[in-house]
Amino acid sequence: MKILHLDSNHSLLINQLNDLGYQNDEDYTSSKEEVLAKIHNYDGFIIRSRFSIDKAFLDKATNLKFIGRVGAGLENIDCVYAESLNIELIAAPEGNRNAVGEHSLGMLLSLFNKLNKADKEVRNGKWLREENRGIELDGRTVGLIGYGNMGKSFAKKLRGFDVEVLCYDIKPNVGDANCKQVSLEELQEKSDVLSLHIPQTALTQNMINADLINGFKKSFWLINTARGKSVVTKDLVSALKNGKILGAGLDVLEYEKASFENLFSDDKMPEAFQYLINSENVLLSPHVAGWTVESKERLAQTIVDKIKVKFN
Repeated sequence: MKILHLDSNHSLLINQLNDLGYQNDEDYTSSKEEVLAKIHNYDGFIIRSRFSIDKAFLDKATNLKFIGRVGAGLENIDCVYAESLNIELIAAPEGNRNAVGEHSLGMLLSLFNKLNKADKEVRNGKWLREENRGIELDGRTVGLIGYGNMGKSFAKKLRGFDVEVLCYDIKPNVGDANCKQVSLEELQEKSDVLSLHIPQTALTQNMINADLINGFKKSFWLINTARGKSVVTKDLVSALKNGKILGAGLDVLEYEKASFENLFSDDKMPEAFQYLINSENVLLSPHVAGWTVESKERLAQTIVDKIKVKFN
């Protein structure tokens, strides 16, 4: 098979596919139109997030047998149309779930202990101890929306704390020894922390809105290492202002583009985002929760292993 690589990845990906006898071509710079002109020559291609794979692209890929996405989600691919063409879709959520679990926990502990605020103050010569008194995670209830690879990883990290972990998921019977599956209403009633571990779908887009936020019985902390478009930012800001949300750790933002690389399409910064970047109880990172040295290797290995199982 001939495979076209559209994004750079860990070297083991191409090396191992070469060893399996596949022809591997790399093109990390051509425009989408230039790729379209030659995609019919390939049996498979491997991408991260460089551009969307839509119906027009798939119609040109007349010999395509698989698409490998070196990441967890497939939202930049028209999955329904690809599957109608019997194209195998290969993602790698197993490859970065540990990284996401650790990042989620790191964000939560940093918020609870005001580490970002305290660090900035000490660097500016301020030694404010009482103002930076933290709170403890033990004794609290952590609610997860989504209990797949990422949610399970975060729940596993929480085992060392004296916390109750609850999850809400559209799939039945996903709970395990680390987490009790409950209704959304019970999650809203009990949670002190809400952490999102959901893909981007029609069901999850704008899911965290004013109605859902105000349905929580207690004020709570929000962690989002999933997808930015699941949270309505203006509603999050309103909740931060009125104290319904006590703080937020956001690795992803509503304003991200499909490529996840560029935050804004113009120079005008949204008002809600301006509020976030000036808030001491908001922690931001650039969509890197699953972006570790180790996950880069694991993601590539996962893709190779799945290709071997399906096509060798």
